[in-house]
Amino acid sequence: MLNLQVVIDSSSGFCFGVVYAIEMAEEILDEQGYLYCLGDIVHNDEEVKRLEAKGLRVINHEDLKQLRNERVLIRAHGEPPSTYQLALQNNIELIDASCPVVLKLQNRIKNSHDKNEQIYIYGKHGHAEVVGLLGQTNNKAVVFQDLTELDTASLPERITLYSQTTKSTDKFYEITHKLAGAGVQVAANDTICRQVSNRDKELRIFARQFDRVIFVSGSKSSNGKVLYNVCKDTNSNTFFVSRVDDLQPGWFSPNDRVGICGATSTPMWLMEAVRDHLLEY
Repeated sequence: MLNLQVVIDSSSGFCFGVVYAIEMAEEILDEQGYLYCLGDIVHNDEEVKRLEAKGLRVINHEDLKQLRNERVLIRAHGEPPSTYQLALQNNIELIDASCPVVLKLQNRIKNSHDKNEQIYIYGKHGHAEVVGLLGQTNNKAVVFQDLTELDTASLPERITLYSQTTKSTDKFYEITHKLAGAGVQVAANDTICRQVSNRDKELRIFARQFDRVIFVSGSKSSNGKVLYNVCKDTNSNTFFVSRVDDLQPGWFSPNDRVGICGATSTPMWLMEAVRDHLLEY
């Protein structure tokens, strides 16, 4: 027995937007027995499997085109206007679980587009939230993941800058300052969710307290990749796992203090399962 001392970070786990979407889905599944969901309800395979076992049916946009007279859940990431138009055409009732923070951002971007502003979005190409944001501009906004993608010399004299809600606050302001330094007038809109961005500082404090840190996250989670790197930078003995089977006894020494934390898309039940497994070592 390794006699590990294991603690779960109380601040880790689902953000309120994900909690809202999953609670809504479970309520309908209990009532109806099945429910279509447009894309993975959360970027965590283990949670998706749990809900699929209860009757959740994950579909993509091509599947949606073929669907008629059904109920479909829109997940927390939000959707572009074209999805709502298609739902009307196909007599589909949309159960809208878009995160309020994302919806507010969509409205702000649409207002900027209506004013013919030059919109740039700091975000991940192809991410579900970003696709929804782009849709507010008829796909005319420019999305970039890093400043190196932009030729600052050819940028408009004035731009309106937004961010995907789960991006790094520090990085957003670094980008803003660099653009301003290059002579671009930037109307910067800090649209980053503080429940997500504050995790950076919280996790740094948490990770310092332990001999080993287990970061639990789905491999598709953008937020998970960012927060894992925060932990890894703070504590080099940080290990990434997506499920209990990923754990390796060789990572640990007798009497280690082990901290377990996760992304905003990581369910608490999964972190608890990881804890229980570690306590068996």
